[in-house]
Amino acid sequence: MNEKSFNCVRVSCSALQHNYTVIKNLAGADVPVMAMVKADAYGHGMVLAARAFARAGCGNFGVAELREAVILREAGIQGAIYVTLGFLPEDIELLFRYDLIPVIYTYETARLLADLAMALGQEIGVHIKIDSGMSRLGLLPDALPAFLVGIAHLPGIRIAGIMSHFPEADISGSASTARGYQIFSEVCREIKSRFGGVCHIANSGAVLNFPASYCDIVRSGIALYGYHPAGRCAGEGQNAVKLVPAMSFVSRVVQVKTLPAGVGVSYGHTYRAEEPITLAVLPVGYEDGFSRLFSNRGQVLIHGRRVPVRGRVCMNMCMVDVTGMEDVRAGDEAVLLGRQGSEVISAEELAEGMASISYEVLCLLGNNNQREYIE
Repeated sequence: MNEKSFNCVRVSCSALQHNYTVIKNLAGADVPVMAMVKADAYGHGMVLAARAFARAGCGNFGVAELREAVILREAGIQGAIYVTLGFLPEDIELLFRYDLIPVIYTYETARLLADLAMALGQEIGVHIKIDSGMSRLGLLPDALPAFLVGIAHLPGIRIAGIMSHFPEADISGSASTARGYQIFSEVCREIKSRFGGVCHIANSGAVLNFPASYCDIVRSGIALYGYHPAGRCAGEGQNAVKLVPAMSFVSRVVQVKTLPAGVGVSYGHTYRAEEPITLAVLPVGYEDGFSRLFSNRGQVLIHGRRVPVRGRVCMNMCMVDVTGMEDVRAGDEAVLLGRQGSEVISAEELAEGMASISYEVLCLLGNNNQREYIE
């Protein structure tokens, strides 16, 4: 079915490639960039985003789940694909069939990989995940020696690398980043002296703020999609890295009506007009990722002007105040994310209205609407 929705997420492939080039230039010629395309490329579309990054020179891709890696391979994506979240035992064969790189953090997982590697007569390279301060997935550093002893005698397993993650690298000068990197560096020295392989810990925040942590690979996520991990204040200013947001979100006016003073708008009549009001009805709501938190506080762009949301955002509709704009008609474009004329609504602005972050905004909008790729 090819019918189009009123609502459309537009993704600029040239913006994705621009951002990749920015990150690659920061990393330098000798440090590869791993493009994190998990979560459907942060709502931008995993396969199309990976293809755009590949055209810009990217040969390393990171996903969360095994199924994402399989989708990439079946779409023709070449290069190294890292599965960072783990996998179900019944799916382990897919790692071998599709030439994928598993990230491991338990002995049980290593044993399963070794058993199948021997049965297939193959060897598989793994990356070990260390928890250096994130308190999320990974082995604690004190547990690593025993883990290495346990897997040292497993056949078919090759330690190809070690990785970790920073919790506060988006904050320039954060003490936890320095501590985490010191812990990780000590582990890296031990692993490299015994097994070789590569080390990687730098996420988008570290790429932008902590060049000493680049190691052998950098892993960039949100910066590839045009946003600074610390929000718009960090992304502004004379010395800020010039990233280009790749996503916009547009809808269409479906009705315009003028109503008398005193009228209540939407569920609960949480907005009541003090004067006659002209409303434009948009076919977009929280089902489409436009949060109910924007009720009576959000804004959209129509004819290059900011217009406020009136009343509660519904599941599939919301109303905006176009009083005094005599030329607004059904079919006119409304921009909820992106540029129209000289005005811009960013994912960071929307995130502030949701008490959230740009990552969530992009995932919500991108994964709940039809996507269109430009350039």
